[in-house]
Amino acid sequence: MNSDSENECLIEEESWDEEFSSSESESDDDCLDSAGNWCQIDINSSQPSPPKFPFTGNPGIKVCLGDSGDPLQYFNLFFDEEMFLFVVSETNRYAESFFEDAELTPASRALKWKKTDIGEMKRFLSLLLLQCVVQKPVEKWLWSKRQILSTPFFEKIMSEKRYGLLMKFLHFENNDTFDKELHPNPKLRKISEFHDLVVKKLNSVYVPKPDISVIDSL
Repeated sequence: MNSDSENECLIEEESWDEEFSSSESESDDDCLDSAGNWCQIDINSSQPSPPKFPFTGNPGIKVCLGDSGDPLQYFNLFFDEEMFLFVVSETNRYAESFFEDAELTPASRALKWKKTDIGEMKRFLSLLLLQCVVQKPVEKWLWSKRQILSTPFFEKIMSEKRYGLLMKFLHFENNDTFDKELHPNPKLRKISEFHDLVVKKLNSVYVPKPDISVIDSL
């Protein structure tokens, strides 16, 4: 029994090998046929470069800044009150809907939530940006009171618990108005409205030069 079974397996393997060799040979023949159409490139004859489309924009900043060297003035050009108000509104809306559906224990930290405002959202964003400069392996260490880890500025701006609540409820869309069938890009729905605001603001503030490139990491 074992001998017959082994013979059957060998026959199947040989048949498969023959079929594979045949298809591989046909593929090689196709490649050889294509190679027959190859022609040598004449490096001495220059080919015309692709035509450049006429650039009609007027590159540069489109708003008057005056002589101020305040970095916040430049930041506010791109992240103005309208954008902060949008984030604040959607964050408060999301928190409200969360409490309507959630079943929380009396000890839940979420129960300490209170509505945020533009001023607090600006402080929250400042701490997010500062973490690009002041980096620690664990985020909560930024609020550590141990002398070896202490960075008191973070606690001065906002408590760790309040920061955590804002991070929990931070939101950029209205879930109630989302329609998968009508939305132009459902996969981006979490940030699409905010993204539209950013693009609108960029277009109103600055016109780039004709030759630009996008960094791959973006």
